[in-house]
Amino acid sequence: MSDKEIIEFFDAWAPQWDERMVINEEIIEIILNCSKVETGKDVLDVACGTGVMIPFYQSRNVKSITGIDISPEMVKIAKGKFEKDGVKFICANAVSYDYEKKYDCIIIYNAFPHFDEPEQLIKRLSNYLRPGGTLSVCHGMSREKIIEHHKNVSHVSHLLPEAEQMKELMGRYLKVSDVISDENMYLVCGIRE
Repeated sequence: MSDKEIIEFFDAWAPQWDERMVINEEIIEIILNCSKVETGKDVLDVACGTGVMIPFYQSRNVKSITGIDISPEMVKIAKGKFEKDGVKFICANAVSYDYEKKYDCIIIYNAFPHFDEPEQLIKRLSNYLRPGGTLSVCHGMSREKIIEHHKNVSHVSHLLPEAEQMKELMGRYLKVSDVISDENMYLVCGIRE
């Protein structure tokens, strides 16, 4: 899949994105706890879309939030909702973008299957973590539901790896701290030592 295909797909969905989003606050709290999203942290939200996770970061009094997404329409909507709050947004490919700083928490929520080069993404983002920082690949539903959800959009998504495969992949660059893959959620979190 090309960047152009991804951009066209998500630009088309951007206006309805928020109304179609299903949010389970209990699962998000587990994700944020494992990811160590807390007071004073700098957070990078990869494939941030319209900013679904931003209020949850804000509720934890983080120091800064940066969202990056390849879709101009998604970023436009996110900016309209949160730029006044000091949230920074970048419209770019998260794999090739040169970030200006390092982060304490990098979260890829509900987006990992849309990246062509999963290992390159993990490797590159791990270089933008501060020591002790976390990188989390997470979804607010089970792997099986994600696969089912993406079956009709295979032109813009890949199969989400099994949690053990993701653990192995992430373990090449980070110390894996948490692995959860059950009927409710999917999370693999690594820490930069």
